[in-house]
Amino acid sequence: MTGDAITVEGVRKRYGGTQALDGLGLTVARGTVHGVLGPNGAGKTTLVRILSTLLRPDGGRVEVAGHDVVRQAREVRARIGLLGQHAALDEELGGRQNLEMFGRLHHLGARHARVRAGELLERFGLADAGRKPVRSYSGGMRRRLDLAASLIGDRNGNGPQVLFLDEPTTGLDPRGRAEVWSAVRSLVGGGTTVVLTTQYLEEADQLADRISVVDRGRVIADGTADELKALTGGDRIDVVLRDAALLGTVVALLPLPERDITVDPDRRLLSAPVTDRMAALSGVVRALEAAGVEAEDVALRRPTLDEVFLHLTGQDDRTKEAV
Repeated sequence: MTGDAITVEGVRKRYGGTQALDGLGLTVARGTVHGVLGPNGAGKTTLVRILSTLLRPDGGRVEVAGHDVVRQAREVRARIGLLGQHAALDEELGGRQNLEMFGRLHHLGARHARVRAGELLERFGLADAGRKPVRSYSGGMRRRLDLAASLIGDRNGNGPQVLFLDEPTTGLDPRGRAEVWSAVRSLVGGGTTVVLTTQYLEEADQLADRISVVDRGRVIADGTADELKALTGGDRIDVVLRDAALLGTVVALLPLPERDITVDPDRRLLSAPVTDRMAALSGVVRALEAAGVEAEDVALRRPTLDEVFLHLTGQDDRTKEAV
């Protein structure tokens, strides 16, 4: 066993003429949340299927929780949990009944399944709703119950060593996402390692200790959110004008390299990378005042993961999905 929960080296997988994974490699430290981002078709789903023993790689080496996913698949399955994109719950049954049913499917005895269901309902704040039919649950409650169901087969009650979450909050409102985020943080606090794929870059920013950006079957960047943001050139200055018609004029006025300025007419926004934060801010404010141009806002900020994604993958940020 290594000190990492997951080790992937040179993994390849082909579907007919399509190379889904092309020598991909990454490591995931124990007890952390590791985000996996990339455009559609980048290979993320294939990677998760290989990590969770649902798919055999064509080549390379993969270890999860200290065990080889091909030669020791049974040992890997005993140590992992998997939560897919869609809840696998019976709408007519109550939350407790669903968990007990999953427990029996995992070969727990009736008594053990009841005990585990009660523990998990308490752990995920669903004890009061345990007897209510799932069809009456909110989106956040359903996903918390689905998360609990992914842990039901753990016989020691401590949770799986590694949990794979494939877009766990897709379709949820902000409150529902926050509920799931809290549950994930609780699991990691208990020692579980989480691998997270998500279409919400904010989610990766909030939860992930490290992020791997995957494109064309390879990891093209890996690091903390701050490290990845630094790849885009550091801080940026944003200027929001009152009159969008002045955007072209203001580009020529600002004390910034014109080639670095991006323009978003719909938001009346000018944006550019800066190195000297305060000098850039004061220079922009003075230029606007001298020209008599009114700005709704002038602000310094760090790059977002959306901008990192666009920078690294070349995807249009209005159509990309980091899934």
